[in-house]
Amino acid sequence: MKLNGTHQLLAYVDVNILGGSVHSVKKNAKALVVASKETGLEVNADKTKYMVMSRDQNAGRSHGMKIDNSSFERAEKFKHLRTTLTNRNSIQEEIKSRFKSGNACYHSVQNLLSSGLLSKNLKFKIYRTIILPFVLYGYETWSLTLWEKSRLRVFENRVLGRIFGPKMGEVTGEWRELHNEELNELYSSPNIVWVIKSRRVR
Repeated sequence: MKLNGTHQLLAYVDVNILGGSVHSVKKNAKALVVASKETGLEVNADKTKYMVMSRDQNAGRSHGMKIDNSSFERAEKFKHLRTTLTNRNSIQEEIKSRFKSGNACYHSVQNLLSSGLLSKNLKFKIYRTIILPFVLYGYETWSLTLWEKSRLRVFENRVLGRIFGPKMGEVTGEWRELHNEELNELYSSPNIVWVIKSRRVR
């Protein structure tokens, strides 16, 4: 940026250049390269990538990104602020990543969730304050399909099944896992899909 008649560049770790077209991104990237050189800095071509985000798979394929004798690699997806962005502007990849993080968190605390030393209320707090944030990070941008809603409910029912534990059958006298309807009645709180919808509206 030009400030008080001189070019100044303020950058921390990553610089992201956004544009409505490949041309505008290329133009702004060129300005960044020029401004960097004037201040004694250099853009690392090996660590610099560009991505064309479109539902059309062929969009931008004919455009290369070459600036100042440096060619930049085209990326299909990348992580920005812990969120996975894809070139097809699809949220499915990010939701998969959230499930993976949520499952890892769940497995790390599952012994606490099945412990007889902790109350149900404390286990619910562990679920809501430790596990759910991993799953719901960035959920404000999600547009859920029926399949994803189903996966979210399956995930939550698995956690609730661990919290409530098995139940002894009245007829057979054998221990069995609780059905989804039973888990929902016992939990008596808004399910994970409802939480996402209500928070998005808010």
